[in-house]
Amino acid sequence: MPGEHNKSGTDENASKTVSVRPRQGGNAVASTFEQAAFTQNRYEVCEPESPAAIAPSVDTMRLRLLSDSPRQLLDSVDRPEDLRTLSPKDLREFCDELRKDLVRIVSKTGGHLGAGLGVVELTVALHRVFDTPRDKLIWDVSHQCYPHKMLTGRRALMPGLRKGGGLSGFTCRSESEFDPFGAAHSSTAISAALGFAAARDLSGSGENVIAVVGDGAMSGGMAFEGLNNLGAQGRKLIIVLNDNNMSIAPPSGALATHLAQLRSKLAPAHVRSAALRQGRLESYAGANTLFDAFGVRYVGPFDGHDIDQLVDALTLARDDDGGPILVHVLTEKGHGYAPAENAEDCMHGVSAFDIATGKQKKSAPGAPSYTSVFAKALIDEASRDERIVAVSAAMPTGTGLDKFGAVFPERCFDAGIAEQHTVTFCAGLACEGYKPFAAIYSTFLQRGYDQIVHDVAIQRLPVRFAIDRAGFVGADGVTHQGSYDITYLGCLPGFVLMAPADEAELVHMVATAAAIDDRPSAVRFPRGNGTGAVLPERGGVLEIGKGRIVREGDKAAILSYGSCLADAMEAAARLDEVELAVTVADARFAKPIDDVLVARLVRDHEIVVTLEAGSIGGFSALVFDSLVRQGLAHLMGRIVPMYLPDIFIQHDSPDAQAKLAGLNSASIVARIAGDRGRIAPRPHLVSVHQ
Repeated sequence: MPGEHNKSGTDENASKTVSVRPRQGGNAVASTFEQAAFTQNRYEVCEPESPAAIAPSVDTMRLRLLSDSPRQLLDSVDRPEDLRTLSPKDLREFCDELRKDLVRIVSKTGGHLGAGLGVVELTVALHRVFDTPRDKLIWDVSHQCYPHKMLTGRRALMPGLRKGGGLSGFTCRSESEFDPFGAAHSSTAISAALGFAAARDLSGSGENVIAVVGDGAMSGGMAFEGLNNLGAQGRKLIIVLNDNNMSIAPPSGALATHLAQLRSKLAPAHVRSAALRQGRLESYAGANTLFDAFGVRYVGPFDGHDIDQLVDALTLARDDDGGPILVHVLTEKGHGYAPAENAEDCMHGVSAFDIATGKQKKSAPGAPSYTSVFAKALIDEASRDERIVAVSAAMPTGTGLDKFGAVFPERCFDAGIAEQHTVTFCAGLACEGYKPFAAIYSTFLQRGYDQIVHDVAIQRLPVRFAIDRAGFVGADGVTHQGSYDITYLGCLPGFVLMAPADEAELVHMVATAAAIDDRPSAVRFPRGNGTGAVLPERGGVLEIGKGRIVREGDKAAILSYGSCLADAMEAAARLDEVELAVTVADARFAKPIDDVLVARLVRDHEIVVTLEAGSIGGFSALVFDSLVRQGLAHLMGRIVPMYLPDIFIQHDSPDAQAKLAGLNSASIVARIAGDRGRIAPRPHLVSVHQ
């Protein structure tokens, strides 16, 4: 099994050892009476609370623990060429040091931990064997790339990980020559790698191209499209299948069953070692695999935590001239850090945490998250309507549908990393009279756009899209911003688009979506906690296409769409201090837009600011369209649209992103107070504290 190569022993630094046992599902965890716990500079062995309660394990592994000078080897390596100078016997200790430093760093920065812990040995082996950056190493999704960054000249920059101006949490072409292809969404690596391989063959440059793909990402349709084309072209390309039997959530689908069968074929270590020493790169599957059927030679599986075997296997794959090859590597998400191994999600994504316990440092309890409010509201609606079903695309926990599934397991579906399939699957459900809610992050819904147009909108099917993480997403950055959904859905005929100003409004909009049964609809809501609004006991159905006036003012007005309302209200309160009364309206609907409300605001105010956490061509464009349709084009000059600037906004805190975008309350104050001189600005207003 993965990890079997670890041995107990002592070295000149008198390193300690601790026993760990494999848990159900394959990951190794420390026993409860002798747990491995990280401190700032070394592991410690915790004394047993109840040794008698623990039965001894036959399959005991030993984790070598480092002493007070744990980073001697790690400090000698800045780039892969340094790694290649280490002796083979030093690699295992180097991996221990790298893993421990990864935990130390992420304990302070937060970010993706479990995936990176699982690929430490694999990352070291890849950079040991291949001549990166000349050889092209492409990571699918790339949330597992932290060890890669640490080995490619960026370890000293890791404290700034996912912070403004710091390193991205994903691979990024502009960040390093060792990142030949940027990523963050799933299942793209094989297609990109094939493009690199074709370019290599056209130019005759001769470098190796390697795609590292997880078992979850391999289930995505684009991965199969890439495999299909790769098999047809027959180019030399190495795919490393990093199989940890875990995506963000446990894997689903028939491919997971096939991979489980292949995992069960792991040959004994001595059998694998003997073959590799003889220069044979073997398949232990016993029969042709799905990958062989695609024309890609399958080899393995291999233990992804045995650095010696990984180096040998990858070397043979590198030197093979027989076309595309897939090296199946078994890893354990969270490997080597007991709190991650014990966590249900293997500490996939974490905030800052205590190293000894893995306990994350959470902010003080506040208002419930929008995601949890959505889940509770949907459960409530489904309790009264058995036709309501819920569908996620491999994100049941992130979208709150794990809670729905716990109550209605037969009415909850995880379609896997397959947004295109998810959308059309929901269309089929809608055809048969069910009420599907497709809960998908804004950034991932982009991947199913053709299906939204062709399979849902054109047929006017009542699929309901619950669009989580709309707007600013903070540290996940440019690849995950929920910037575009208002625009790409607003141009589709017949769609109902809603956005709640607070969590109470979200409850009503879930009820409204459930009631819309003659056309598609979508409700977008942000990441994070709500405003603290009092939640209704039951959602009420809103009048379609009708907004509301939240406060009355005089010469200026703000028409807000969605959660920007809080900033609009704060800006209005600040302007009250200088005797500038501002009307604030909550649009509720971008489509159909409230024409009556738009006309009233533009007729009665000298300036009307439209406010949205979305890109150009979104809500403000629909406001302008409303004016034209109503014969009020001559009043367009009164509209001051405020939306995301025409740039890709990088990772930072949500507040910093809103400031950069000019969409926080201070920016609204400055815009209203100084715009075009129509309302006399007061000098101190432009420096209102932020």
